[in-house]
Amino acid sequence: MDIADFEELWDRVTGTQPDPELWLIVAAAVVALAAVAPYGVWRLARNTITIAHEGGHGLMALLTGRSLEGIRLHSDTSGLTVSRGKPTGLGMVLTAAAGYTAPSLLGLGGAALLADGRITALLWGATALLLALLVMVRNAYGMLTVVLTCAVFLLVSWLTEPEVQAAFAYLVVWFLVLGGVRPVFELQAKRRGGAARDSDADQLARLTGLPAWMWLFFFHAVTLTSLFAAGTLLLGL
Repeated sequence: MDIADFEELWDRVTGTQPDPELWLIVAAAVVALAAVAPYGVWRLARNTITIAHEGGHGLMALLTGRSLEGIRLHSDTSGLTVSRGKPTGLGMVLTAAAGYTAPSLLGLGGAALLADGRITALLWGATALLLALLVMVRNAYGMLTVVLTCAVFLLVSWLTEPEVQAAFAYLVVWFLVLGGVRPVFELQAKRRGGAARDSDADQLARLTGLPAWMWLFFFHAVTLTSLFAAGTLLLGL
Protein backbone atom coordinates (compact mmCIF):
# COMPACT_ATOMS: atom_id res chain seq x y z
CA MET A 1 0.00 0.00 0.00
CA ASP A 2 1.54 3.31 -1.08
CA ILE A 3 0.92 6.72 0.46
CA ALA A 4 -1.90 7.57 -1.96
CA ASP A 5 -3.74 4.35 -1.11
CA PHE A 6 -3.28 4.97 2.61
CA GLU A 7 -4.60 8.51 2.30
CA GLU A 8 -7.61 7.26 0.36
CA LEU A 9 -8.28 4.62 3.02
CA TRP A 10 -7.88 7.16 5.82
CA ASP A 11 -10.29 9.56 4.13
CA ARG A 12 -12.77 6.73 3.75
CA VAL A 13 -12.60 5.79 7.41
CA THR A 14 -12.65 9.31 8.84
CA GLY A 15 -15.05 10.82 6.33
CA THR A 16 -18.81 11.00 6.51
CA GLN A 17 -21.43 9.11 4.56
CA PRO A 18 -25.00 10.09 3.64
CA ASP A 19 -27.70 9.25 6.16
CA PRO A 20 -29.99 6.41 5.09
CA GLU A 21 -33.70 7.01 4.66
CA LEU A 22 -35.89 6.96 7.75
CA TRP A 23 -37.68 3.77 6.71
CA LEU A 24 -34.37 1.86 6.74
CA ILE A 25 -33.52 3.16 10.22
CA VAL A 26 -36.94 2.10 11.52
CA ALA A 27 -36.65 -1.28 9.76
CA ALA A 28 -33.27 -1.85 11.43
CA ALA A 29 -34.88 -1.13 14.81
CA VAL A 30 -37.67 -3.64 14.11
CA VAL A 31 -35.19 -6.37 13.11
CA ALA A 32 -33.07 -5.67 16.20
CA LEU A 33 -36.15 -5.90 18.41
CA ALA A 34 -37.04 -9.21 16.76
CA ALA A 35 -33.59 -10.49 17.76
CA VAL A 36 -34.05 -9.39 21.38
CA ALA A 37 -37.69 -10.08 22.24
CA PRO A 38 -38.33 -13.77 21.34
CA TYR A 39 -36.48 -16.09 23.70
CA GLY A 40 -35.39 -18.59 21.05
CA VAL A 41 -33.70 -15.95 18.89
CA TRP A 42 -32.40 -14.06 21.91
CA ARG A 43 -30.65 -17.14 23.27
CA LEU A 44 -28.41 -17.12 20.19
CA ALA A 45 -28.17 -13.35 19.70
CA ARG A 46 -27.25 -12.84 23.36
CA ASN A 47 -23.74 -14.11 22.60
CA THR A 48 -23.01 -10.75 20.98
CA ILE A 49 -24.16 -8.90 24.09
CA THR A 50 -21.95 -11.17 26.20
CA ILE A 51 -18.96 -10.19 24.04
CA ALA A 52 -19.69 -6.52 24.76
CA HIS A 53 -20.35 -7.25 28.45
CA GLU A 54 -17.07 -9.06 29.05
CA GLY A 55 -15.23 -6.60 26.83
CA GLY A 56 -16.52 -3.82 29.07
CA HIS A 57 -15.09 -5.55 32.13
CA GLY A 58 -11.78 -6.07 30.37
CA LEU A 59 -11.45 -2.54 29.03
CA MET A 60 -12.28 -0.96 32.37
CA ALA A 61 -9.80 -3.25 34.12
CA LEU A 62 -7.05 -1.99 31.82
CA LEU A 63 -8.13 1.65 32.14
CA THR A 64 -7.99 1.45 35.93
CA GLY A 65 -4.52 -0.08 35.97
CA ARG A 66 -5.49 -3.69 36.65
CA SER A 67 -3.78 -6.61 34.91
CA LEU A 68 -6.15 -8.39 32.53
CA GLU A 69 -5.52 -12.13 32.72
CA GLY A 70 -8.08 -13.28 30.18
CA ILE A 71 -11.69 -13.51 29.04
CA ARG A 72 -13.83 -16.61 28.58
CA LEU A 73 -17.11 -16.77 26.67
CA HIS A 74 -19.35 -19.82 27.10
CA SER A 75 -22.01 -21.47 24.95
CA ASP A 76 -24.72 -20.76 27.54
CA THR A 77 -24.05 -17.02 26.85
CA SER A 78 -22.31 -16.54 30.20
CA GLY A 79 -18.80 -15.18 30.43
CA LEU A 80 -15.93 -14.55 32.79
CA THR A 81 -13.28 -11.83 32.86
CA VAL A 82 -10.31 -12.35 35.16
CA SER A 83 -8.12 -9.42 36.19
CA ARG A 84 -5.50 -9.03 38.88
CA GLY A 85 -4.87 -6.11 41.14
CA LYS A 86 -6.16 -4.60 44.34
CA PRO A 87 -9.27 -6.61 45.35
CA THR A 88 -11.07 -3.51 46.59
CA GLY A 89 -11.19 0.18 45.74
CA LEU A 90 -12.44 2.33 42.89
CA GLY A 91 -10.73 0.37 40.13
CA MET A 92 -12.41 -2.86 41.16
CA VAL A 93 -15.78 -1.14 41.53
CA LEU A 94 -15.56 0.42 38.06
CA THR A 95 -14.47 -2.89 36.55
CA ALA A 96 -17.40 -4.75 38.11
CA ALA A 97 -19.87 -2.03 37.09
CA ALA A 98 -18.73 -1.95 33.47
CA GLY A 99 -20.23 -5.25 32.32
CA TYR A 100 -23.98 -4.67 32.29
CA THR A 101 -23.56 -1.08 31.15
CA ALA A 102 -21.06 -1.72 28.34
CA PRO A 103 -23.42 -2.87 25.53
CA SER A 104 -25.73 0.11 26.03
CA LEU A 105 -22.92 2.64 26.30
CA LEU A 106 -21.22 1.19 23.20
CA GLY A 107 -24.54 1.47 21.41
CA LEU A 108 -24.95 5.06 22.53
CA GLY A 109 -21.47 5.89 21.27
CA GLY A 110 -22.30 4.19 18.00
CA ALA A 111 -25.51 6.20 17.72
CA ALA A 112 -23.51 9.40 18.13
CA LEU A 113 -21.19 8.32 15.29
CA LEU A 114 -24.12 7.47 13.03
CA ALA A 115 -25.85 10.75 13.81
CA ASP A 116 -22.66 12.42 12.58
CA GLY A 117 -22.67 10.34 9.39
CA ARG A 118 -19.63 8.25 10.31
CA ILE A 119 -20.84 4.83 9.27
CA THR A 120 -17.46 3.54 8.08
CA ALA A 121 -15.73 4.75 11.23
CA LEU A 122 -18.22 2.80 13.32
CA LEU A 123 -17.72 -0.42 11.37
CA TRP A 124 -13.92 -0.18 11.42
CA GLY A 125 -13.87 0.88 15.05
CA ALA A 126 -16.00 -2.11 16.04
CA THR A 127 -13.69 -4.41 14.06
CA ALA A 128 -10.64 -2.99 15.85
CA LEU A 129 -12.27 -3.51 19.26
CA LEU A 130 -13.14 -7.11 18.40
CA LEU A 131 -9.58 -7.83 17.26
CA ALA A 132 -8.22 -6.34 20.49
CA LEU A 133 -10.66 -8.48 22.48
CA LEU A 134 -9.65 -11.62 20.59
CA VAL A 135 -6.13 -11.36 21.95
CA MET A 136 -7.45 -11.77 25.49
CA VAL A 137 -9.94 -14.62 24.90
CA ARG A 138 -8.79 -17.84 26.54
CA ASN A 139 -11.22 -20.54 25.39
CA ALA A 140 -12.12 -22.08 22.03
CA TYR A 141 -15.81 -21.19 22.03
CA GLY A 142 -15.01 -17.61 22.92
CA MET A 143 -12.44 -17.35 20.14
CA LEU A 144 -14.91 -18.81 17.65
CA THR A 145 -17.68 -16.34 18.52
CA VAL A 146 -15.37 -13.33 18.40
CA VAL A 147 -13.74 -14.44 15.13
CA LEU A 148 -17.14 -14.99 13.48
CA THR A 149 -18.44 -11.64 14.70
CA CYS A 150 -15.29 -9.87 13.52
CA ALA A 151 -15.51 -11.63 10.16
CA VAL A 152 -19.04 -10.32 9.64
CA PHE A 153 -17.90 -6.76 10.27
CA LEU A 154 -14.94 -7.17 7.91
CA LEU A 155 -17.06 -8.66 5.13
CA VAL A 156 -19.68 -5.94 5.39
CA SER A 157 -17.03 -3.20 5.53
CA TRP A 158 -15.08 -4.45 2.50
CA LEU A 159 -17.52 -6.22 0.20
CA THR A 160 -20.92 -4.56 0.42
CA GLU A 161 -22.42 -1.41 -1.00
CA PRO A 162 -22.77 1.75 1.14
CA GLU A 163 -26.51 1.15 1.55
CA VAL A 164 -25.89 -2.30 3.01
CA GLN A 165 -23.17 -0.95 5.29
CA ALA A 166 -25.55 1.72 6.57
CA ALA A 167 -28.31 -0.80 7.23
CA PHE A 168 -25.89 -3.11 9.06
CA ALA A 169 -24.43 -0.28 11.16
CA TYR A 170 -27.87 0.89 12.27
CA LEU A 171 -28.91 -2.69 13.01
CA VAL A 172 -25.84 -3.22 15.20
CA VAL A 173 -26.42 -0.04 17.19
CA TRP A 174 -30.13 -0.73 17.67
CA PHE A 175 -29.28 -4.25 18.79
CA LEU A 176 -26.73 -3.03 21.35
CA VAL A 177 -29.07 -0.52 22.98
CA LEU A 178 -32.09 -2.83 22.90
CA GLY A 179 -30.10 -5.91 23.83
CA GLY A 180 -28.38 -4.08 26.66
CA VAL A 181 -31.70 -3.65 28.46
CA ARG A 182 -32.89 -7.26 28.63
CA PRO A 183 -29.99 -8.83 30.62
CA VAL A 184 -30.62 -6.46 33.54
CA PHE A 185 -34.26 -7.53 33.73
CA GLU A 186 -33.14 -11.17 33.47
CA LEU A 187 -30.69 -10.66 36.33
CA GLN A 188 -33.39 -9.01 38.42
CA ALA A 189 -35.74 -11.95 37.81
CA LYS A 190 -33.04 -14.49 38.72
CA ARG A 191 -32.21 -12.71 41.96
CA ARG A 192 -35.90 -12.49 42.83
CA GLY A 193 -36.01 -16.27 42.45
CA GLY A 194 -33.03 -16.71 44.74
CA ALA A 195 -30.45 -17.38 42.00
CA ALA A 196 -27.43 -15.44 40.66
CA ARG A 197 -26.27 -14.44 44.15
CA ASP A 198 -22.71 -13.92 42.91
CA SER A 199 -23.72 -11.57 40.11
CA ASP A 200 -22.03 -8.28 39.28
CA ALA A 201 -24.64 -6.50 41.42
CA ASP A 202 -23.83 -8.70 44.41
CA GLN A 203 -20.09 -8.26 43.93
CA LEU A 204 -20.61 -4.50 43.82
CA ALA A 205 -22.70 -4.71 46.99
CA ARG A 206 -19.82 -6.43 48.78
CA LEU A 207 -17.31 -3.92 47.41
CA THR A 208 -19.27 -0.78 48.27
CA GLY A 209 -21.67 -1.68 51.08
CA LEU A 210 -24.60 -0.51 48.93
CA PRO A 211 -27.35 -3.11 48.51
CA ALA A 212 -27.50 -5.10 45.29
CA TRP A 213 -30.91 -3.64 44.39
CA MET A 214 -29.32 -0.20 44.16
CA TRP A 215 -26.81 -1.50 41.64
CA LEU A 216 -29.64 -3.12 39.68
CA PHE A 217 -31.36 0.27 39.67
CA PHE A 218 -28.11 1.81 38.38
CA PHE A 219 -27.89 -0.77 35.58
CA HIS A 220 -31.52 -0.09 34.66
CA ALA A 221 -30.93 3.67 34.67
CA VAL A 222 -27.89 3.44 32.38
CA THR A 223 -29.38 0.96 29.90
CA LEU A 224 -32.80 2.61 29.61
CA THR A 225 -31.35 6.12 29.40
CA SER A 226 -28.92 4.94 26.72
CA LEU A 227 -31.79 3.41 24.75
CA PHE A 228 -33.78 6.61 24.88
CA ALA A 229 -30.80 8.81 23.99
CA ALA A 230 -29.63 6.53 21.19
CA GLY A 231 -33.14 6.30 19.76
CA THR A 232 -33.36 10.07 19.73
CA LEU A 233 -30.06 10.33 17.86
CA LEU A 234 -30.80 7.57 15.38
CA LEU A 235 -34.25 8.87 14.51
CA GLY A 236 -33.06 12.48 14.37
CA LEU A 237 -35.58 13.67 16.95
